[in-house]
Amino acid sequence: VTFVPLPVRSLFTENVLAHPCIVFRRQCQVNYHARCYHLTPFSAVAVMYAITKAQGPKALWKGMGSTFIVHGITLGAEGVISEITPLHRELPHRWSWKQLAGHLLLKGLTAAVALPFYCASLIETVQSEIVRDEASSGLLDCIREGLTRLLGVGAPHSRRLLPLSSLLLPAALHAILRYAIATSVQRAAMWLHQRGRKQRADPSNPLDAYFPELAAAWAGSLVADVMLFPLETALHRLSLQGTRTIIDATDGVVAAGSGPLVLPVNTQYDGFSDCLHAIRRKEGVAGFYRGFGALAAQYALHGALLAAARTLLRLLLLEGGAR
Repeated sequence: VTFVPLPVRSLFTENVLAHPCIVFRRQCQVNYHARCYHLTPFSAVAVMYAITKAQGPKALWKGMGSTFIVHGITLGAEGVISEITPLHRELPHRWSWKQLAGHLLLKGLTAAVALPFYCASLIETVQSEIVRDEASSGLLDCIREGLTRLLGVGAPHSRRLLPLSSLLLPAALHAILRYAIATSVQRAAMWLHQRGRKQRADPSNPLDAYFPELAAAWAGSLVADVMLFPLETALHRLSLQGTRTIIDATDGVVAAGSGPLVLPVNTQYDGFSDCLHAIRRKEGVAGFYRGFGALAAQYALHGALLAAARTLLRLLLLEGGAR
């Protein structure tokens, strides 16, 4: 049996299969107009289906190419920064607190470098297909728009557009906390798995070599995304402010064929702190969790695929052993 390398498989699952859930989640997070918050996967999946039926499958697969571009820029920036600075890209087995601080600083600096391109990719994933200009859209638009945002040139934006300097702290904080939480949970899950085993793991057995680490990574990403969902909501709203972005309506009325199909993003936050206070004051605590149902659907799908793949592999190994 041939296995896809773990990083490639994880990248494919997180950025391809889960992309429709990511698109809808982001649309909900920035749509402060919506009356329905989609806190459960049931309402989220219903409206996702309605949007796909009205606009075609591409409505929930938009911006997928730009997510890979941002991922590549992030990996490249991390490699370059680690080469020209003493910051460690990988922690040694026995690390010091100074090395850990430098490692986390590297994650924050990498997020800062990728920020303008992340903002451009965010726009691509939430911009409605109804108003998208197919003639001018291309795979490298993410890089062009990112450089435009970084250099402050090109098409003018609204005066409400926040400078990148206002987004550096929440972006770096989100990247550092997500990495720290996900890694901690993943290592704790692997430690509990190894401690609970009655017999030593067999490296030649794919069930022992691959799936415990895949399951631990799934758990780490899940806990990190759940804990940081409010921070991500604020970051996405600040990133889109002033960009003249038009998004799909995410209320359930779309499924019934009534109400507006698209809405403008026209927030007026003064900064990160003002955004947090405004969401809490006007939308309540639940406002930070708009689109949480799409996140739940994303990880439920991911977990189901892992369980199905593990069951299938176990059957194949049993069949091979019987022969």
